[in-house]
Amino acid sequence: MKRILIQLDTDDHPSVFDRVVAVDSEVDHLFSYGGVTPDTVTGLVHGAMFTRGVPDLQNTAIFIGGSDVAAGEALLKKVCKTFFGPVRVSVLMDSNGSNTTAAAAVLAARKHLTLAGCEALVLPGTGPVGQRAAQLLAAAGATVRLASRTADKAERVAASVREATPGAKVSAVATGLLSELQAAVAGVQLVIAAGAAGVELLPADIWTTLPDLKVVVDLNAVPPLGINGVEAMDKAKERNGKFCYGALGVGGMKMKIHRAAVRKLFESNSQVLDTTAIYQIGGSLS
Repeated sequence: MKRILIQLDTDDHPSVFDRVVAVDSEVDHLFSYGGVTPDTVTGLVHGAMFTRGVPDLQNTAIFIGGSDVAAGEALLKKVCKTFFGPVRVSVLMDSNGSNTTAAAAVLAARKHLTLAGCEALVLPGTGPVGQRAAQLLAAAGATVRLASRTADKAERVAASVREATPGAKVSAVATGLLSELQAAVAGVQLVIAAGAAGVELLPADIWTTLPDLKVVVDLNAVPPLGINGVEAMDKAKERNGKFCYGALGVGGMKMKIHRAAVRKLFESNSQVLDTTAIYQIGGSLS
């Protein structure tokens, strides 16, 4: 039976990037829909649910994407609520690449550090990728400093990560001032920068002299890069005694995880592949 992937994108035009990955993931047919909202998705989900018998539903799956991660999360919630009993299909949510990118960043760090017990800074940790990286690090036993320019915003997101991750050691730190940034990075072994494109978050003269820092991951590929002194192509590149990863250096693993997650959808009809599940898929590849 043919494998069908139904792409539900919250943007007006379904992502070409996600469509190419689907084709490269050996999907037989790709149905793409743009501008999908929780109010309009039910009929599309019913079309996936009711056209094949339950034993064959593992050959149909849904991918949720788009540039707005919050909209993708709302869509995922509505899709899952539409299912009932065994009449369901597997779903993958990776709006704006947030889950696959966070998984790849944490897996890169894991090659050089024991995450359990390490001190990590996610800079900032309030965006979609940063929040997911903080969640994965905390679940692995790391002590996470979740940063934002303001302490209040950092605390709101840190609280949500703690709520979602039992036993999480996540504290909020402000980095709006240079003195606050210096305090935030003191004593950490890992820094992951997941900020907006073209914004420098960490100057070279700060991180290069930190004696405890072992791994630096910058997920911004647009100059100026998020961490000054790291290059986009860096992949375990040693700089000033630290292992450095740039956005393109992490990108190869991100793409492997994305393709593997799409393939995973067709192993059964009952999977919901979100942050933790996608990280586990990545772990099986590394």
